[in-house]
Amino acid sequence: MTDTPTAVDLAVPFRFEYDPATLRYAPGTTRALGTELDAQGYDRALVVCGSTVGTTPAVMDPVRDGLGDRLAGVFAETTPAKRLGTAYDGLERFRETDADCLVAVGGGSSLDVAKIISLLAATDRDPAAVGHALVDSGTIAVPEAELPPIVAVPTTLAGADLSIVAGVTADPDTCPVDEPASGGISDPKLMPATVCYDPELISTTPRSVLAASAMNGFDKGIETLYAANATPITDATASHGLGLLTDGLLAFGDGDDDPRVYQALTQGIMLVQYGISRTDGITLSLIHAFGHGLTRTYEVQQGAAHAVIAPHALSYLFEQVDGRRSLLADALGVGDADDRAAAVVDRVSEVVTALGLPTRLRDVDGPDRGEFSAVADAVLEDSFMANAPSGLEPTRKDIIGVLESAW
Repeated sequence: MTDTPTAVDLAVPFRFEYDPATLRYAPGTTRALGTELDAQGYDRALVVCGSTVGTTPAVMDPVRDGLGDRLAGVFAETTPAKRLGTAYDGLERFRETDADCLVAVGGGSSLDVAKIISLLAATDRDPAAVGHALVDSGTIAVPEAELPPIVAVPTTLAGADLSIVAGVTADPDTCPVDEPASGGISDPKLMPATVCYDPELISTTPRSVLAASAMNGFDKGIETLYAANATPITDATASHGLGLLTDGLLAFGDGDDDPRVYQALTQGIMLVQYGISRTDGITLSLIHAFGHGLTRTYEVQQGAAHAVIAPHALSYLFEQVDGRRSLLADALGVGDADDRAAAVVDRVSEVVTALGLPTRLRDVDGPDRGEFSAVADAVLEDSFMANAPSGLEPTRKDIIGVLESAW
């Protein structure tokens, strides 16, 4: 594959159907949550978060101050498992407090649980029926009734905020199901009503947590540019977002705690998400399929999986197709390089190293080499592979080869 830049084909048709959340950005905007609820017509908010966030004054004080007398209660029981049983506990709390909206504070897990609470609040199906549906189909039907709205207040860089999907699991110990189950839900009704991006709040998150979440969000921007369903709109937002994230993450990795660094990270993570989760498709692709294959049955954290696999997946991508390398190189600040593909891979590796994230599969709690065939099957079966660039037709051997190079 040569490295000759390819012109964008302006004749390629596209359809862009997108109904995003209201976006609110400012340092300290969390303290204006009450104003936003008033603008949206909500009166009583149940805060949904994890136990760590719920007991961290640097996060919760601005949230409480911002909501004021609109704070109906706090449900601080979410976990990365995103359990259906947890959502039912949250539903009980939602009803006890007579809340009319949910404020999800934290990372993607808290937002997903808030989405499930919202869904459950709008259905009259009993828990056993919902659990059985999840076991049988891998999803939960979204009711036709209006769902209680969600205001998202992210504290990480995972990029799960502007999304119409939610993950969910169920376990017999915490939910009326006969066997463990996991799945996902996708519906436009799951898009938050508002997302409040506050760099001051994000700066309170421990550096190790931010670093671990950052690659997931960073890779969303990368994949949006080469996905088969890319559009000029998402090209623009993802390109600018990647530029902000690249500069911000490299500075963050060097220990720079200047407020401008967190402002760049916050705006960057907002922009790379814009338009990527739509009713007519999602722009996640090869790297996220690898991430799912590596984390669904293993203990490796999603951000660590992305850190390890991204450079190797991109190298493979560029060996097979153009992968819009010139556009990626420009977005990542290496557009002047003679070999743009190599420059993109090197730039992504530079970000991984700056964040102190793992670079080898053998160094994370993931599969051993004897399990690579099973992982490869999971990657190839992942729904995100449908968004791979035209001309990329990976085989099991190819995927195993990428895993071996990452070992």
